[in-house]
Amino acid sequence: MAERKVRVRFAPSPTGALHIGGVRTALYNYLFARQHGGDLIFRIEDTDSNRFVPGAEEYILESFKWLGIHFDEGVSFGGEQGPYRQSERREIYKKYVQSLLENGKAYIAFDTPEELDAKRAEIANFQYDASTRGMMRNSLTMPKEEVDALIAEGKQYVVRFKIEPNEDIHVNDLIRGEVVINSSILDDKVLYKSADELPTYHLANIVDDHLMEVSHVIRGEEWLPSAPLHVLLYRAFGWEDTMPEFAHLPLLLKPEGNGKLSKRDGDRLGFPVFPLEWHDPKSGEISSGYRESGYLPEAVINFLALLGWNPGNDQEVMLMDELIKLFDLHRCSKSGAKFDYKKGIWFNHQYIQQKPNEEIAELFLPFLKEQGVEAPFEKVVTVVGMMKDRVSFIKELWDVCSFFFVAPTEYDEKTVKKRWKEDSAKCMTELAEVIAGIEDFSIEGQEKVVMDWIAEKGYHTGNIMNAFRLTLVGEGKGPHMFDISWVLGKEETIARMKRAVEVLK
Repeated sequence: MAERKVRVRFAPSPTGALHIGGVRTALYNYLFARQHGGDLIFRIEDTDSNRFVPGAEEYILESFKWLGIHFDEGVSFGGEQGPYRQSERREIYKKYVQSLLENGKAYIAFDTPEELDAKRAEIANFQYDASTRGMMRNSLTMPKEEVDALIAEGKQYVVRFKIEPNEDIHVNDLIRGEVVINSSILDDKVLYKSADELPTYHLANIVDDHLMEVSHVIRGEEWLPSAPLHVLLYRAFGWEDTMPEFAHLPLLLKPEGNGKLSKRDGDRLGFPVFPLEWHDPKSGEISSGYRESGYLPEAVINFLALLGWNPGNDQEVMLMDELIKLFDLHRCSKSGAKFDYKKGIWFNHQYIQQKPNEEIAELFLPFLKEQGVEAPFEKVVTVVGMMKDRVSFIKELWDVCSFFFVAPTEYDEKTVKKRWKEDSAKCMTELAEVIAGIEDFSIEGQEKVVMDWIAEKGYHTGNIMNAFRLTLVGEGKGPHMFDISWVLGKEETIARMKRAVEVLK
């Protein structure tokens, strides 16, 4: 038998913003598909019509576009096995529900919510299963004529999966190994609701995965308890031979490590848990996103990849191509991964350092525009090259290098008190004249002339350079002094020195 083609899927529900945990699941599916030359399918699981949120589907697609995770087929990508939106597959599911009913693998239940509540009140830890189904209103306890009559009258019903008790169900998980669960702890799950003529997640997901020839189901650990039910469904349909392999990923935990990561943790500690900013159409609440917070998509991808997986070496910074090459599901952790958001900031810093100065300069231009600054692009590139190692976010560049673009109008009081000596005005006036006479205004050219002048005059180098810095920057920060004067140019350097002498004398 020929080896099966790798086909995986990411199937979110359009019920709101995409959680960063969902992004990691999609990323692992993407890495796995690319490594094996397979396909990644994008499916929308919208069987729960009550939870649908307008704009959520578009938001999810925009998130993956920004992150650089590309799908091969699915909603908005096309493909031969659509439709890929579950609400458009009603007739397909009905056929498979009917097949289960005809083969005695499922049954129709008419119990109302009130009747179920009454039974829960009567029986502690009530569960609809082999031990209780005989006392309920369903097609196993009612004559066929009565069932048919109720359906003909339009009475609402659900279809439940009939689980046989006391059977050990084996789930082979690529991360956790063999997981064994006894069927007696499972309830007869609802597979279909007549009210909206839609299946529940469990049925739709099995039917879709089978018809779309999904080879591996890589999903979050929260789905592990459902895996035995899914194995039983594959068996009930006679699809056991083509059942996908399962891999249940570890949870993303709070930064402190106790419990699942939530939006509240991000709000509490000041980091995003969504890829893009999310405007909730119901509450009007705005939640921060990684894109709007200034993270580079490559940094987010690298950060997420290492939450629950490791490449087997000490390498941390990896671009997508390297991640694809190194990714191995067997190296995923079984236990949850603490969401170290500070490490995300560290990754962003690393990627700012690695990117070409031209690319960072392009990203910095909107921030300059916000400040009303227009500067030659070459100058912006040069400044970025000097200063990018000092920031973790591009927006922080303005705070560390504004003096390259805007001359100081005020001088930091503490620096003046510490660095501006009695003879500083006189020395700076002399230095301005020396600078005016420099023909080679390169960094090296300036340094030689100025240092020779300081030595000749017998001045204190630190006093001269500190006062010089104050005249150009307005405070005691910035890179090497001759880097600053070289970028500013001779004319601007002299103008700033003279202005400072006037103000500080």
